[in-house]
Amino acid sequence: MVHLFKFEHPAGGYKKIFETVEELSEPVPATVTGRIPSFLKGSLLRLGPGLFEVGDEPFYHLFDGQALMHKFDFKNGQVTYFNKYVKTDAYVRAITEKRVVITEFGTFAYPDPCKNIFSRFFTYFKGVEVTDNCLVNVYPIGEDYYAVTETNYITKVNTDTLDTLKKVDLCNYVNINGVTAHPHIERDGTVFNIGNCMGKGASLAYNVVRIPPTQKDKSDPIEKSKVVVQFPSAERFKPSYVHSFGMSENYFVFVETPVKINLLKFLSAWSIRGSNYMDCFESNEVLGTLFHIARKDIGGGQGEYIDHKFRAAPINLFHHINTYEDNGFIVADVCTWKGFEFVYNYLWLANLRSNWEEVKKAAMMAPQPEVRRYVIPLDIHREEQGKNLICLPYTTATAVMRTDGTIWLEPEVLFSGPRQAFEFPQINYEKHGGKNYSYAYALGLNHFIPDRIIKLNVKTKETWVWQEPDSYPSEPLFVQTPDGVDEDDGVLLTVVVSPGAQKSGYMLILNAKDMSEIARAEVDCPIPVTFHGMYKK
Repeated sequence: MVHLFKFEHPAGGYKKIFETVEELSEPVPATVTGRIPSFLKGSLLRLGPGLFEVGDEPFYHLFDGQALMHKFDFKNGQVTYFNKYVKTDAYVRAITEKRVVITEFGTFAYPDPCKNIFSRFFTYFKGVEVTDNCLVNVYPIGEDYYAVTETNYITKVNTDTLDTLKKVDLCNYVNINGVTAHPHIERDGTVFNIGNCMGKGASLAYNVVRIPPTQKDKSDPIEKSKVVVQFPSAERFKPSYVHSFGMSENYFVFVETPVKINLLKFLSAWSIRGSNYMDCFESNEVLGTLFHIARKDIGGGQGEYIDHKFRAAPINLFHHINTYEDNGFIVADVCTWKGFEFVYNYLWLANLRSNWEEVKKAAMMAPQPEVRRYVIPLDIHREEQGKNLICLPYTTATAVMRTDGTIWLEPEVLFSGPRQAFEFPQINYEKHGGKNYSYAYALGLNHFIPDRIIKLNVKTKETWVWQEPDSYPSEPLFVQTPDGVDEDDGVLLTVVVSPGAQKSGYMLILNAKDMSEIARAEVDCPIPVTFHGMYKK
């Protein structure tokens, strides 16, 4: 299937993925159609929101609902499904007090009505309670697994029982205000992540943090976290929103977009009025986008910032696809949204639960999605002003030095369709993360509604699609066939919701070569939207 079929969703079945579900008390068996590949013996772990209101108080934004962890277990060709709410402080206190207690991304927590004005004032005076609602992703650190969001709190979980083990504050170990939910993990288990921090002279910066792999003495690797390199911030008190970063074998790539967090607004927000995180974002309409690069290791585990100013037109960027080096160039493939307006403005639950015509109307106003390849030259000479510095034969991306010494990057477009996004990208990360590659897999968003799985050949731009009417899949995770030779020898795992079907949720297994269905495992319980996850062997 090569064509992108444009499905319409007039029945509005997608609204179902934004509805509250109850957690299960025990795993339920799935009904398998087709044959589960024998090499699948582990678990598919997924995270997303599951509780969309507390008592009669709603959560307003897609990133506010309380974290629900999902697990599909593979055993002897059979599949079971289980889920459990992560027992974060945000969740436990909300359930106990039957109201929203901790302010989430787009939902303000009102002060406790039982407290008098003085005790409320002192609560404010003590500062902001930052949410630990880890609804975005799950990944390993050493031999442990953590459910995460984008704040300084990560939550250790047991991936067998889905029990919540402990809340960890990364601020206790490293200078960071928060880290992304998209770390890079090396083959030995070393974890790299990025977040904004207080830099020198009370100005903002971005730190890349390294967490070592499993320790011989069984101590917690997090205790040995270190900052390896610092990127400067273009604006002193307004860091850019950072959702992920690029890492090749020897370099980090950090893209500083015009979507800014106004720190002063952020710090005063809670004390002044009913404010949330979304209120603190603003767009810098003149800054454009800055690309920063740094060497990963110049010795002793320390990196080094390379002070060249690479600039590009304004974009939103949430997900890097892959980053690799080739003959003195860094190739960075990314999922972008054109312009400086913040895409999250379109992800209010009221928007996403609208009728199809309204959903389409809203998406018409939003920044347009595009998969782009930017190429960054490593070897730069001042005298080469005005000429394209890129000489890789296979790309039309350019980099041109301007008279002020900045280098202007123009991308090559790898995939573009009006209001059709290629998002939540995945690759054969184990073999090709940080290396030259051919294939990316993604969730197709149709006016922000997830309705297909796409495979893209980044070299030829050919696409393959899996799609079924009234079916709403999630991020596809690639699992390599154990004796596979080709980059796309493997399967894709995705959780699909089909509200009209007899069994409304299933785990779908696709052949990564041609996107044909290998098997599906259907369950009788509703499954809400999930963002990211992992296959645990």
